[in-house]
Amino acid sequence: MKFTRTLLASVAAGLMATSAFALTDADYKAGKDRISADYKAAKQKCDALKDNAKDICEKEAKGAENVAKAELDAQHKPSPKATRKVADARADAAYDVAKEKCDDLKGNEKDVCEKDAKAARVKAKEDAKVAEAQAKPADSAAEKGANVADAKKDANAEKNDAAYKAAKERCDAMSGDAKSKCVDDMKRMYGKS
Repeated sequence: MKFTRTLLASVAAGLMATSAFALTDADYKAGKDRISADYKAAKQKCDALKDNAKDICEKEAKGAENVAKAELDAQHKPSPKATRKVADARADAAYDVAKEKCDDLKGNEKDVCEKDAKAARVKAKEDAKVAEAQAKPADSAAEKGANVADAKKDANAEKNDAAYKAAKERCDAMSGDAKSKCVDDMKRMYGKS
């Protein structure tokens, strides 16, 4: 849950940060150079680590680079699509780190961790799609309302499916009647047949 709240806060911050003024070409180039230098420095810090801690560090560095690039692009050429790309980059970065952290686990605990990470990623990306639909101009209020309603409907279906898969994965740790009851409960809860 804390991961999801952090991810949502990051997405919201990204949406607000990218709605500022456009960057000049010179500022854009300087930003790209800064991002490259920051990535190299962050990656170099990972070299002192070992095993999965090193892998996690590298995922964090790469994720930060990808987010920074998306933010820079959105500041250079602001648009609802660019803002969504920032949110997607944040979701992907958080997912990659969370999934890498799951590698320290084993068995069903690892499977649950990975499904939870994927569900958080799906939620963040779907929320970004809805935000993009809300930000896009339309010919009329009715058209915009329909576009937003469609985006919300699709987003809710995708989020529900991902949450169901994560919840169902928890049932796999059980056996016999307890597992069957758990799966049936999850099907009812998430409207699956």
